[in-house]
Amino acid sequence: MASILLIANLNCDRILKLNRPLETGGRYHYQDGGYRLGGGGANTGIGLVWAGHNVALVSQVGRDKIGDWLMAEASTQGIDCRLMQRYEQNTCEMLLVMTPDGERTIIRPERPLFELAAPPNWSNWDALYINSSAEGAVSWAKTALKQTLVMAQLAKDNRQRPCHILIASKADMQGRSQLSPWKYALTIAGESLQYFIVTDGESGAMVYHNKGEQHVAAQTANVIDTTGAGDAYAAGVLHGLMQQQPICQAMEEGARWAAFAVATQSSIPGAQLNHYLAGQKHL
Repeated sequence: MASILLIANLNCDRILKLNRPLETGGRYHYQDGGYRLGGGGANTGIGLVWAGHNVALVSQVGRDKIGDWLMAEASTQGIDCRLMQRYEQNTCEMLLVMTPDGERTIIRPERPLFELAAPPNWSNWDALYINSSAEGAVSWAKTALKQTLVMAQLAKDNRQRPCHILIASKADMQGRSQLSPWKYALTIAGESLQYFIVTDGESGAMVYHNKGEQHVAAQTANVIDTTGAGDAYAAGVLHGLMQQQPICQAMEEGARWAAFAVATQSSIPGAQLNHYLAGQKHL
């Protein structure tokens, strides 16, 4: 299988389960759901490990007990953490406020500055996935483009994301630009862009390219917890592409992984995805 390098966050998620949906000015009771491994690094990486890929994570955590726990948990799940960085401050937990309908609101502190070191030898990597605001990510992507597939998530701002595959949600695109989706994506990803995928939950996803656009339907799912669904979708698409699938078939795989994710009360992929991938290996 493929060797995949992820630049993404590794988080300690603290779960607060509310008794009803959020409204401005409301008062709520909550149940403390405890701590769990999360962040795009874990949510994306674990499924790819289960699919048989070699996955390494570039991220940073504090030099404290929570940071040690995160590193140990990710390593136990099969993610190579040798490229992880540590900072002297404490690792801050992410508050995930969950409502009964499965939706979640994320509350987090500002992250410390994360500066990437020199890029690796890209001949050792089949794919690079970027879902981080780390300083130096643009340089890494530019150096990787000629020999490594680069997939990136659209940032919260309009910063550059040089890549072959750009992914965003429809919510991320609200109020972004008056340009067409494809032309806007080119301003972010540059001339190496091949596909721009825009997901829209249960309505499926659109893929835009220089010859037009296609729609790929979502998979039916019993929604329990939407945390990590976008990460699982991206991982599924990347897995499909690593198997040389056409883009729409890879997006179908991404939709399947996302459906498993939302049906699991967890930040990271659950047993349903693991069982599905184990079955795929025997086909």
